[in-house]
Amino acid sequence: MMAQPGAARGRPFGEGRAGERGRARPGRNRRSRTGAAGTEERLQTERISGAPALHLEIDGPAPASPAAAAPSVPTLCLLHGFGGSARNWRPQMRALRTRARVAAFDVRGHARSEAPGEESAYAPACFVDDVGRVLDTLGVPRQPRVRRDAAVVGGLSMGAGIAARFAIAHPERVRGLVLAAPAPGARGAGDADAGAARQRDWALAFADAIERDGLEAAGTRYAWGPESGLDPAAAQMVRLGFLEHAPHAIASTLRRLLAQQPGWREFADALRPHRLPLLVVVGARDRVSREASEQLAAALPDTMLVVVPDAGHVVNLEARAPVSEALAHFLDALPDGATPESEP
Repeated sequence: MMAQPGAARGRPFGEGRAGERGRARPGRNRRSRTGAAGTEERLQTERISGAPALHLEIDGPAPASPAAAAPSVPTLCLLHGFGGSARNWRPQMRALRTRARVAAFDVRGHARSEAPGEESAYAPACFVDDVGRVLDTLGVPRQPRVRRDAAVVGGLSMGAGIAARFAIAHPERVRGLVLAAPAPGARGAGDADAGAARQRDWALAFADAIERDGLEAAGTRYAWGPESGLDPAAAQMVRLGFLEHAPHAIASTLRRLLAQQPGWREFADALRPHRLPLLVVVGARDRVSREASEQLAAALPDTMLVVVPDAGHVVNLEARAPVSEALAHFLDALPDGATPESEP
C-alpha cells in the first residue's frame, strides 16, 4: 500500500539538545515545560541500570494495571539512527502521547547511555538485548498472552536495522514493526553484491579514519560531507548528533554492527514467516534508503509503505507531521486479539 502524506517540513536539528547534555540521574524524573505549540510537555526519563546503563525517555499514559478490564494503549519503542539520540523522536513522542505510551532510548555508545570500552560490546546481539531490557523496563511481557500486550518496535536507519533484528529474534514481543529509512545493508547475496560491499567498505574505512584522524575529520569525509548522499539539512543534523558521542563507540559500532548489517532481502526472508504488521517510511529524496525501502515493502505482504514528499534520510525530523500521521494510522490499524503464535 502506498500513502502520500503532506510534505510539511520541520525545523532543523537541535530538538531538546540545549541544557540536556548531562547524564540522567538513576531512577525516574518527570519534567514539564511548554512546547513550541503552547502545549505542556511531560517527559519521563529513566536510567536503566546494567552493563551498559541506558538513557530512556517515555511519554504518554501510564500502563494499565493488570486488573484493568479495558486494554491499555499500545507501547511504542523507537530507536534512533547512527550518531543520533532519543531526542530525535521527540516530535513523534509529543504527537502520539494520547494514542500510545511512546518510549525512545539512546542506544549503547550514544549520547547519554554508557559507551563500553570493548569492541565486542557492539556486536548486533548486544543491541538486540538492549531492546529487550528497555521493554522489560516498560513492563512489556516476555511471553505476551495476547498480541495487544506486545510492543510496537521501530527505528530510523541504524535503529530500523536493530528493530528488525529484535523482531526476528523475539517476534512474540512485537505487535508491529516500524522501519523508517532502513539502511541498504552491508551484506547482500554473497560477497559479490556490489552495493553491500560498498556499504561494508564505507563502515570499515570510517572506523579506521576516526581512530587515525579524529571524529570531526572522519565524519566530514564519511558521514555528512558531499559524498554522504545526504541533503544539506540532514547533513547538519547528522554532524551535530555525531559530535556528542564517544569516538571509540562510534568506531566500534561501525565495525561490529553496521559493517554486518543485513540487506533488505535477508531481512525480508527472515521477517516473512512471522507475519508481523509492518510500516516502512522513507523520504522521497532519500538517496541512501529509498530503493531498499521500496524493495523491502514489495517483498512482504500487507506492508504499509509511506513515501514522504520533500524529505531526505532523517525523515522523522525533516517531515515531522507526516511521519507522526503515518505512525498514528499504523497504530490505529493494529490487530490486538490473538497471540502472535496462533494467528493464521
